[in-house]
Amino acid sequence: MAAIPTQMRAAVLTRARPVGEQPLEIGSIATPRVQPGHVLLKVRACGVCRTDLHIVEGELPAMKSNVIPGHQIVGDVVDGATADLRLGTRVGVSWIGGTDGTCRYCRNGQENLCDLPTFTGYSVDGGYADYALARNDFVFPLPESLDDVHAAPLLCAGIIGFRSLRVAGVAPGERVGLFGFGASAHLTIAVLHAWKCEVYVSTRGESHRQLAYKLGAKWVGTENDRPPVELDRAVTFAPSGDVVIAALSSLRKGGIVAINAIHLDRMPQFDYDRLLWGERQIRSVANMTRVDAHDFLRIAAEIGIRPQATIFSLERANEALAAIKSESVDGSAVIVP
Repeated sequence: MAAIPTQMRAAVLTRARPVGEQPLEIGSIATPRVQPGHVLLKVRACGVCRTDLHIVEGELPAMKSNVIPGHQIVGDVVDGATADLRLGTRVGVSWIGGTDGTCRYCRNGQENLCDLPTFTGYSVDGGYADYALARNDFVFPLPESLDDVHAAPLLCAGIIGFRSLRVAGVAPGERVGLFGFGASAHLTIAVLHAWKCEVYVSTRGESHRQLAYKLGAKWVGTENDRPPVELDRAVTFAPSGDVVIAALSSLRKGGIVAINAIHLDRMPQFDYDRLLWGERQIRSVANMTRVDAHDFLRIAAEIGIRPQATIFSLERANEALAAIKSESVDGSAVIVP
């Protein structure tokens, strides 16, 4: 294996600001050194997530100065190898970069709610770089059938979309609404088809609606259209309280809306008697667990999920973020160093 250089290229956020102002500075910095309990990865690809956008534009408060974003990392182990993670092993890294393992949530199988987590590309450096450091117990060996570019979006958008289905309590054969149809939703629909569910998509943007039709949605409408039937479950993917209300208004009694958003602009007032009564529920989706990751990656390999992806070089990382904000890419954006 080639020697690890002392310097690497990276896209660094020094100060949060709008993507139109080129918030990431791309240049040469020191390559991280491996630490106990960690592996050093040579980055093959890194997916671009809407959460990255919230971080670089300051909608989420800064947790680390001069942070390297990116939490959908595919890379090869080049240092810090263990018996289970040999040199050259191709692994994935996701949003949760580590947990304390001792709080009440970790002890009870809810590590996604850990009191002291670390977040890849937010509280620790991420994958918009040539190399990335990751905890060796929070990386996931990847099936050979998943190539780098198409594996990267699975590592957050895919896993969190899968967890959203679990939070919403989706059962095989149900009617499920997807409100918004970006990177996460277009991966979720493949799982729903495998579960023989009917999928109803409400989203803005003609290209997103066409993609939903192409991927087999039973019905597709605009953000102002209501599905023609009552839904058993719904997942919202847009960071908008108005979208949550639209999803809630489409549910049958006893139905559940899962909100897949780390940030929500606002939650408008709504009519309890008409929209929430009848044991309808609103649930939030918070992060993911390693069990979610292993289960989803296994299912993705079994059913052959292949995300639609647009590739950007590391030097074009600011453009990739702008494309996510403007929703000008269908499916996912992926940075390939």
